[in-house]
Amino acid sequence: MGSFMEELWGSIFTPGPTPALLVAANVSFAALQTVLFLLLLATHSIHFIVLSVLSASLWWSINWFARELTVVQAQEAEKEKKQPLTEDDSREASRKTPGALDSTDSDTETESLMERKVSAASAAAPQFPATTTTEASLQPPEQQGGVRKRPSMSGESSGYVSTDSEWEKVDDKAAA
Repeated sequence: MGSFMEELWGSIFTPGPTPALLVAANVSFAALQTVLFLLLLATHSIHFIVLSVLSASLWWSINWFARELTVVQAQEAEKEKKQPLTEDDSREASRKTPGALDSTDSDTETESLMERKVSAASAAAPQFPATTTTEASLQPPEQQGGVRKRPSMSGESSGYVSTDSEWEKVDDKAAA
């Protein structure tokens, strides 16, 4: 039992459906179906039939997905064994993993990926001349000629709202 729990814990961090994870899922769904059946016998409620059908559908779909995933992984493994390693593949294999630091100007891999995407998108997109109105409106307020103050919604110019003064106004109206 201890080794199964260790395998189950390790399978959580392993990509793909592992045998220990599938066994745990199947046992859990079987226990759920048993509980739903016992509740159906005890209450004679149609709700437990509906819940049982939903649970059985989910159980079947999880097992179907796991089977399909193992079939696809096996096909890809065979395909990789048959294809010789080309120059492009070796270059891709030597590439850094996501999250690794880049040795260029960028501090992170994400920044360099974004720069590549932006440069690729700008090369593919048609270039239109920018109008002065959109250029000016997209500039920060400091570059547009100063910071503007947002107008007050309450009509007060100071921006200070006191709860006490509001209660005094209510008390004055109630006393009058």
